Amino acid sequence: MALGSYIERRGELETYFDRTAADTWAKLTSDAPVSGIRATVRAGRDEMRNTLLSWLPADMTGTRLLDAGCGTGALSIAAARRGAKVLAIDLSPTLVGVARERLPEDIDPAAIDFRSGDMLDSALGEFDFVVAMDSLIHYLPHDICRILATLASRTRRSMAVTFAPKTPALALMHFVGGFFPRADRAPAIEPVSEKKLLKLISEEPQLTQWQPGRTHRVSSGFYTSQALEMVRR
Repeated sequence: MALGSYIERRGELETYFDRTAADTWAKLTSDAPVSGIRATVRAGRDEMRNTLLSWLPADMTGTRLLDAGCGTGALSIAAARRGAKVLAIDLSPTLVGVARERLPEDIDPAAIDFRSGDMLDSALGEFDFVVAMDSLIHYLPHDICRILATLASRTRRSMAVTFAPKTPALALMHFVGGFFPRADRAPAIEPVSEKKLLKLISEEPQLTQWQPGRTHRVSSGFYTSQALEMVRR
């Protein structure tokens, strides 16, 4: 995997989510009151998380799941309740700390291994399932394919990821965001059409044993994201 652009963007994301936006993100993923705009993002993320969870078995006993970009841990907790052993990893140590603090009392702490680091670290081992909710949307399309290829080499059953679909609304938000002071804006989302992404995936040599499965788009106010399932042939 060519790591140049991936590593550069990974560093930007770590800085943004661990320093600039950690408090905002922790509030957004809680039950605390938020603005109308952020409420639409919260609702969209809730729908997307439920979609990805619906693609996983109801009983995950004996399976291992990688929550790649776990944030404050909501999906990890839901998977652990189904019996999965979860490795939850995020670039932001601050958000991982929040996730640990939010672990409910009914969840065995040993069920979720919270870590701060790179989701592509080979030392994380192998998994039955991988979920990457809104953690790939900041990467260029060719990097998304390489990320999928790297994860696929250590995944036995399926991967469920999201990408930013190329829509007029997202294109407008991307354009407007360019006028904000650089220090105040999140690393850019990289919209890609479903057709282009699927073409890149079909051309990726390391994904020849995988094929696209289900897909679902969530549009909720200022939140737009599309889920894609990858399954072994």
